[in-house]
Amino acid sequence: MTAQPPKKISLKEYLEFEREAEYKSEYYQGEMFAMAGAGRNHNRITENLSIDIGFFLKGKSCRSYSSDLRIHIPANSLYTYPDLLVVCGKEEFIDEKNDTLLNPKIIVEVLSKSTGSYDRGEKFQLYRSIPTLEEYALIDSQRVAAEVFRKSERGFWSLMSENYTLEGSIELSSIGFTLPIRDIYDQTEDLGT
Repeated sequence: MTAQPPKKISLKEYLEFEREAEYKSEYYQGEMFAMAGAGRNHNRITENLSIDIGFFLKGKSCRSYSSDLRIHIPANSLYTYPDLLVVCGKEEFIDEKNDTLLNPKIIVEVLSKSTGSYDRGEKFQLYRSIPTLEEYALIDSQRVAAEVFRKSERGFWSLMSENYTLEGSIELSSIGFTLPIRDIYDQTEDLGT
C-alpha cells in the first residue's frame, strides 16, 4: 500500500471547517495541520503572560489576546494561533467574523518539545512577513529561557533581550513593558536548566 499525498483544500474550505471545529488547526499552502494540546507548564506560562501583559495594557490603545485568536499572513498563506499576541491601534481582520487578525505588533510563542524548533525556525521566518510585527518573543516551557527578537527600522531582525535565569527580565520595548522572568515562570514545575 502506498501513502496518499495530503489533500489540498481551499482557504474557503479551511475557514468553514475551522470555524465549526472543536479543535484548532493551522493552514499553510493548502494543507491543514492539527495543533497539539499544550502541557501544564505551557498553559501556566501562557496564563501568566496573559495576566501580566493584559494588566499592563489596561486603559491603553493596545490589547493582548491569548491562543484562541487566529492570525493570517497573506504574504505566505499561513493561518495560525500564536500563544499570545498584542495589537495596537485599529484591529484589522480578514472579514466581518473578526476571528482572524492581520496586524499583530507582538507575537509570543511558548516553546514545547514538539514545537520549539518550528516556532524558532520556519514559523519565525513566516511571521517576519507580517508588516506590522515589531517583536517576537520565545518563552521555553521546559527550562527557564526567554528571548525577544526585534525588527529594526530597516527591517532586520535581531535578538535584543534574553534571560536564562529567574532573576532579571526581558523587555518588550514596542509597548514599553519590562517583564520579570520570575513572573513568567510563576507556579511552573520541573524546569530544566
